[in-house]
Amino acid sequence: MPKEIIDRYLDEVRAATAAVDAGELVAVSDALMDVWRRGGTVYALGNGGSASLASHLACDLGKNTSPDLGAGFAVPAARRLRVVGLADNAALLTALGNDIGFEDVYVEQLKLMLTANDLVLAISGSGSSGNVLGALRYARMVGAGTIVFTGARQSATEMLALADHAVRAPVETMEQIEDLHVIFNHVLAVVLRDRIARQDAAR
Repeated sequence: MPKEIIDRYLDEVRAATAAVDAGELVAVSDALMDVWRRGGTVYALGNGGSASLASHLACDLGKNTSPDLGAGFAVPAARRLRVVGLADNAALLTALGNDIGFEDVYVEQLKLMLTANDLVLAISGSGSSGNVLGALRYARMVGAGTIVFTGARQSATEMLALADHAVRAPVETMEQIEDLHVIFNHVLAVVLRDRIARQDAAR
């Protein structure tokens, strides 16, 4: 019985990975490169496992795409992609959640920082998290770009309507949606590392 469950799960992930629209990932990489070129900032957010992925993404898209990483002060810093994970400040998150409400823990942070030059990358397997949708609505209001990672659930309708670009995991099981979201993160990190390195070398 456990072996059957494992085999079925892995088969479903393999099939879902093969069904991902690579064109959506290309479009997202283009949007991230545009932010890099204009010196904007990417703000990543989500809840639960998606909050952890927002932190993971901020690490990978920041550190792993920097062409001069480790060069010290001897080499002038190349332009780097600035990525901030909005789930990382536990004190601020809990203060906002306690004093204002959990629905607003992301939009209140964005009010401090977000400009039309920036981009919000929102992650939600269900696509229906209230604080994620609020952040996307606010991004639209100030003219910032929006990217979403979600799954195949019907509950993602509003999230998709608020997105300039969306990458969907073509499954409905939450664990498998999150599996694919990690892959999206790593694919984008590898693509941006190559694209930024090429443009930096051409300067």
